[in-house]
Amino acid sequence: MNNADTITKAISSSLSIIEQEREREIISRRFGLNGHKETLEQIGEMLSITRERVRQLEKAILIRLRIAAEEGKISELAPTEKLMIRNLTEMGRVARASDLAKKILGHEPSAIEKANFSFLGEISPALTIVPENDKYHNAIGIAEYGDEKAIRSKVDEIVSLIKSNKKPMTIDELDEKLNYEHPSHIEAIAHVSKLLSTLNDQWGLTKWPTVNPKNIRDKIYVVLEEHKEPMHFNDIAKAISSSDFKRKDVTVQAIHNELIKDPRFVLIGRGIYALDSWGYQKGTVSDIITKILKKAGDEGLSRKEIVKQVLKERKVKETTVLLNLQNKKLFTKVGRDSYKIAQ
Repeated sequence: MNNADTITKAISSSLSIIEQEREREIISRRFGLNGHKETLEQIGEMLSITRERVRQLEKAILIRLRIAAEEGKISELAPTEKLMIRNLTEMGRVARASDLAKKILGHEPSAIEKANFSFLGEISPALTIVPENDKYHNAIGIAEYGDEKAIRSKVDEIVSLIKSNKKPMTIDELDEKLNYEHPSHIEAIAHVSKLLSTLNDQWGLTKWPTVNPKNIRDKIYVVLEEHKEPMHFNDIAKAISSSDFKRKDVTVQAIHNELIKDPRFVLIGRGIYALDSWGYQKGTVSDIITKILKKAGDEGLSRKEIVKQVLKERKVKETTVLLNLQNKKLFTKVGRDSYKIAQ
């Protein structure tokens, strides 16, 4: 029997415990076992009962199913529990229901398949379910290592730690500050949170572009930050195309346009851009020379030193710097090879 058949038989065996057709309908529709998850209101309208009555029935049915599972009356549930626990152990003891389904089934799960896993996690005494809401993904864990409240608490702890750090952290960095048996358990817990995202082995808040870039500008920033030195816009385009970004089909022209518009990016040579956070400033070569000489004061600087300092900020030829120094309206020669700001 393959894994898909094991899951299907567990679902059939579980539903067969429910004697009334109306109650089976409620469970199937609430969990989406037929492909579409419905609200209490929708089911109430269909059955001509109140929303509250649907909620009460759902709760009572699930309690009966959990008792039946604990007493071993759902014959096909045990093999499924064993299958899930074995895979959850490999995944860090907890996982999003969709990720667990994908691992066990070997393909992207359909809506019905994801619903099947959530339902079985809900009634199994060996498993813990975390319902989906604004903060948490629908997840399944091994009950031995914590109930829903414990899992949510662990998720909140990781989110709080990353928030207080004010910048992304690696799993190893989190491991140094948390008390877990293995770093894989931290990563598994982090995946449950909707408030966290990860990119290039860094975990941060979903609203941080460094781990969850939403537009081309953010992706450019991440590429430059990871590269840690100036890049040509063509190379930036190639880096985005070969990255792990969710959407990476961008044109070179679009990237160049964003580089020009965003103040975070500084043109320091022909098509070469750097981050302003690295100390680079916008401006022409003459502007850079002016800044350098103003800092030097009335004593000025030698031609050699001016060239050296400009080349730290601009990817240009030495002759370009020397040509700009010839602008007598801006710079005055002092002695044989030194310059200062023109009066």
